[in-house]
Amino acid sequence: MQNWQEADILSVLDRCCDHYVFPMLDNGYVYLAATRLSLYRSADDWAMVIEVFGFSPRSGLPDTHVHTFASRLHDRDTATACVNAEAYANYLANNPNNESRFVHPIDPGGWLDEDSEEWVANGPRELALRGRAMAAPSLADCAAHGIVPMEEGRLHTFELCRILAATHREEVLATEAERRASVRPEMQQILQLEAWHHPDVVDEAARPGHSETFQQLARVLVTGDAAHYRPTQAPNTHWENWPDGGTL
Repeated sequence: MQNWQEADILSVLDRCCDHYVFPMLDNGYVYLAATRLSLYRSADDWAMVIEVFGFSPRSGLPDTHVHTFASRLHDRDTATACVNAEAYANYLANNPNNESRFVHPIDPGGWLDEDSEEWVANGPRELALRGRAMAAPSLADCAAHGIVPMEEGRLHTFELCRILAATHREEVLATEAERRASVRPEMQQILQLEAWHHPDVVDEAARPGHSETFQQLARVLVTGDAAHYRPTQAPNTHWENWPDGGTL
């Protein structure tokens, strides 16, 4: 990779932390349910994609946030996504190496409580996951997946997400096409992680540039050799490790 070194990649990720566009797994507005990380590379470029599936009460429906960080991005948002040309120019200037896409794997429907989207409707219900009808998870499913319901007798939407993340992980996370939406088509996937040690990026000293995980991942991107990823820290990306997520 002629024009990019490890320090350059880590600098991009740290700058994204400064601009609040790097994933915070304890994001106070999002109840975490599942994550995945993928690396891509070509002779000239690198890309990192982090998927975060969860529920934000402000969004209304569970979603999978596909964060892409790259030396060059593919199929960027057009000017029509902004209110005017100046806003679009500012967007590009402030986000030169990152893009966000959102996927909604669960359709709206009768599984949601009529009065509040933070709750699952009482009684047996169906939901459509990736367009396929299935029985909606219930309180009875919580114990098998280490979930202690916050309210007796009611299931929160974020608890339903965590059950689905345990039972239908591939469906709630991004498809290959969704994952690659902002990745240049000539790039090849060189590593995919279902779990890793993620820094608590609220702490500036714990950002990617100081993280063993991301230092090693940057080395993998520069060299193309996945053997450089040799973590010594235990994975922490399971939702139970980020109890403050969604609590604001």
